[in-house]
Amino acid sequence: MTAFDRAWSDESLPESSFVGSQAFKTVAGRIQQFLTDVWSGVRLVSHNTLAMVGLLAVLGAVFLVGSPNGRHDLESRALTWLNERVNERQSLSADDADRDVLLAMAEPEAINRATAADPTELNRQQALVAFWISRRYNVAPEPISRLVQEAWAAGQKANLDPNLVLAVMAIESGFNPFAQSHVGAQGLMQVMTRIHQDKYQIFGGQHAAFDPVTNLRVGVQVLKDCIRRAGSLQSGLKYYVGAANLADDGGYATKVMAEFDNLRQVAAGRKVPVNVSLPAATVVQTTAPISPASSDHAAPAAIPAPAASETAPVARRPEQLALAP
Repeated sequence: MTAFDRAWSDESLPESSFVGSQAFKTVAGRIQQFLTDVWSGVRLVSHNTLAMVGLLAVLGAVFLVGSPNGRHDLESRALTWLNERVNERQSLSADDADRDVLLAMAEPEAINRATAADPTELNRQQALVAFWISRRYNVAPEPISRLVQEAWAAGQKANLDPNLVLAVMAIESGFNPFAQSHVGAQGLMQVMTRIHQDKYQIFGGQHAAFDPVTNLRVGVQVLKDCIRRAGSLQSGLKYYVGAANLADDGGYATKVMAEFDNLRQVAAGRKVPVNVSLPAATVVQTTAPISPASSDHAAPAAIPAPAASETAPVARRPEQLALAP
């Protein structure tokens, strides 16, 4: 008979169990009897299970102690487990320490210093150009997207094709905002900071030359001035690289124009290989006489060249400082 049957059988109840106030006590007694029997069964099963587990543990211990290989294996496993726990705790401690250092340096406003933009925010032309430049020059698309946006905005203000601005950046610095020549041409557009320091004052000072957007804006102004002064795009590029009074600019303008054409084709939706080659730089020896006032080298990138009456072309190999390798 089960505990439930015993609790609810009439044999376990007094004759007056169904009379008056005894009914509630009768039900409570049956429930108590049922729960007591269930608990007794659980205890019995638990004791038997624990006894079986204990027996197996004893037999296993006896076997391992009696077996050298088994004992060695057990010791190795135990040592491995302990080492893992120690290493895990040390790793957690190191992570906590690193996290504390990082939290100590936390600066939620740092995102404001990042020169980056979401490529999905660009229009179709800009996106095509940004991703092509990213693959060609091995730079991330986010900062390039920001520079493409700025080239479009600055180019519109200066009445220059934005692809020309990007082509100059490509040849001058390969989109390295920290590039510097040995004569002091700095940043994306390789503007001579000390020569054009007045242009950086409205941006906070000369250190703004290493802010990519500021360098681009100043470079666009310098490029526009060179083109206006020279009277044509090709001659303006020669001014920009500091070869205004030289017979040849070493192929600088040709390289810029070639990349300019590549970018225009990309913007128009045409397929242009990212590994398309550019014309090789050349160094041409001039034959004109040299003036005593002439410099030993060609002026570096973005230096306003002296007027033609001040110097004559140098009869030597000019050093083209802004040419990409």
